[in-house]
Amino acid sequence: MRKLLTNKLFVTVVSLLIILAVIILGAIPGSPLNSFLKPVGAVIDPVQRGVKAAGNSISDFWAALTDGMAIRSENETLRTEIAELQYQINQREEAAIRYEELQEAFHIRETFSNYDIFHAAVLSREADEWFSVLRVGAGTSDGIVVEQGQSLAVVDVRMNLVGRVIEVGDNESTILPLLHEGFRVSGKVNAVNGATFLITGDSSLKQDGLCLVTGITPDTVPSPGDEIVTSGDGGLFPQGIPIGVIESVDTSDELNITAVLRPYSDIADINDIFIMVPLEEPEDVSGTGSGADDGTRSEDS
Repeated sequence: MRKLLTNKLFVTVVSLLIILAVIILGAIPGSPLNSFLKPVGAVIDPVQRGVKAAGNSISDFWAALTDGMAIRSENETLRTEIAELQYQINQREEAAIRYEELQEAFHIRETFSNYDIFHAAVLSREADEWFSVLRVGAGTSDGIVVEQGQSLAVVDVRMNLVGRVIEVGDNESTILPLLHEGFRVSGKVNAVNGATFLITGDSSLKQDGLCLVTGITPDTVPSPGDEIVTSGDGGLFPQGIPIGVIESVDTSDELNITAVLRPYSDIADINDIFIMVPLEEPEDVSGTGSGADDGTRSEDS
């Protein structure tokens, strides 16, 4: 015990604790220590004020810290809500644009009334070097049937040629786009008695989204800006489907005049396509017999 009392550190700590206790008790209103501390108030008051100020500062700091954390959490919540609302707005804008585009597609039915028009969404673009084929979400279960030797035209929402159907499954179909090297179609200048050409995909042009035009004679050279539509020759594609415009013409070799065509349809941005299936011709069934009239029966596929 004597060692503790003679220990300067111990005595200092105890003295400080006693002084601190007296200061705190003296700060309490009505405390009996107030009368005792009056003579030394001039010395203790500044210390009390300092302690009180320190306490207030700590309290204010803690309140500011907790308020800041609450504000940060609230801001994070608001940012998340704003991002979600912006996403919904973008989705609705995209849906509105798509709806307007699909509304335009009704003109396809009006223009080609002898065709069944089947809508399909593009599921994927399967590519090796470029878009080799498109997979779309419509097949035999939707009524799409490709007869032997038949080629079904595929157009976009603005009735521009996209390509042709090469395979039909139960719920999907495969489309060969006009940029593919294996695609070819007979086209003509969109004018009365317009010259006829052959439009094909080309390996050196498809990277730029262009097609090759061949079958040009010195008397039928098209001009840049000429619109090319399907000619209807061969019966595989209906006549008058817009294909694109002539971008340039190469007449350096009169025996092999070629041109470059830029398709109207942008394969990279297509989301919806329409498959054109020709309606079957009405089938006439006539019969004769006693008391029977001749009749005609038509069936639509």
